[in-house]
Amino acid sequence: MQNKPSVEFEFVALMASLMSIVALSIDALLPALPEIGNALGVTDTSDNQMLVTMIFLGLGCGQLIFGPLSDSFGRKPIVFAGFLLFAVATIICVTTKSFEVMIVGRILQGVGLASPRTLSIAMIRDRYSGDFMAKILSIVVMVFILVPIIAPTLGQFLLNYYNWESIFYVNLLFGLIIMLWFWRRQEETLSIEKRIKFTPMIFINGTKEFMKHKHAVGFTLVSGFITGSFMVYLSTAQQIFEHQYNLGDKFPYIFASLAISVGFATFLNSRYVIRFGMWRIAYGGTIGFCAISVLYVVLFWSGVNPSIEVLIAFFSLQFFAIGFLFGNLRSLAMQPLGHIAGIGAAINGFVSTVLAVPIANYIGGFVSDSVLPLFIGFSIFGILSLLVFMRLQVLRK
Repeated sequence: MQNKPSVEFEFVALMASLMSIVALSIDALLPALPEIGNALGVTDTSDNQMLVTMIFLGLGCGQLIFGPLSDSFGRKPIVFAGFLLFAVATIICVTTKSFEVMIVGRILQGVGLASPRTLSIAMIRDRYSGDFMAKILSIVVMVFILVPIIAPTLGQFLLNYYNWESIFYVNLLFGLIIMLWFWRRQEETLSIEKRIKFTPMIFINGTKEFMKHKHAVGFTLVSGFITGSFMVYLSTAQQIFEHQYNLGDKFPYIFASLAISVGFATFLNSRYVIRFGMWRIAYGGTIGFCAISVLYVVLFWSGVNPSIEVLIAFFSLQFFAIGFLFGNLRSLAMQPLGHIAGIGAAINGFVSTVLAVPIANYIGGFVSDSVLPLFIGFSIFGILSLLVFMRLQVLRK
């Protein structure tokens, strides 16, 4: 365990790259959702959102498989196993002519990608703890945010000059390059003496241990609420800017500019989390998240969309608050789980994702001709998150 304030650049970049395979597989596909739907015979355009939300379902379920296995067999071999499944699922996606099979392929992609996504967090927990772990996660997220900035533009470029299948091939090639880098440069972070003997009860015992830590449970719930809210935006952004604002050609640039807002917040978090502590910053971020969303609901309760400039301003403020939450919530949940980092990261990721997917699917169904339902969802789950924080604050004393 390394607690002194020392940041290893290559380790941070590699962990961010492992997470970025997930981001590229989601965000690069956003401009192509209508074309994929047309190619596969989708009649209801809102069904295209499932190409985004179902990969998150796979991510949630896959973590329950790979997290416990990594506590027994080490992090590296399980990362490779997950990527192999992702590669097979990608081939399914590009060869099918059925929307239902495409959905199955996206779920399997998510299951496979759960391995690098979850185990990157477990590897960070293997090496760091406390507020410094939050600092490292913030830097990782900051690098990771670069992908959503460029991914839709990359997807649009490939769509313009090639076809939607090429997006999947580029994702696969990017992942292969990261896997080669990971194989050559990253040592195993979980030593043999710290591994847990594999038994059929390993997950049940790990879950019981996880449930003993109320802060881990509480911050996992908050992660689910915030992730679900953000997932609604991811799955409806293309629909909002193209159909409600007629800005389909500018969508990649708007999406990128809003991602910068998240990235700037994570940068500030990495600079100040040691000074102020991850608890205080996350608590403040949650208050800001609530206040911004409630203000939008109050101002635009009629359902009439504001100008695009006003909407982008609200989104920017909302995502700026989120930037102070992602890394800190994970760190707060993982802090007491160093002895079961793989299982802990798996349960944290599974519960937060399983909460997030139905939230995104349900609220996303209302975002047809107004952005108001999106901000109502932000408000509801922001308030629930704030209530959990307040309860944990009482338990903390």
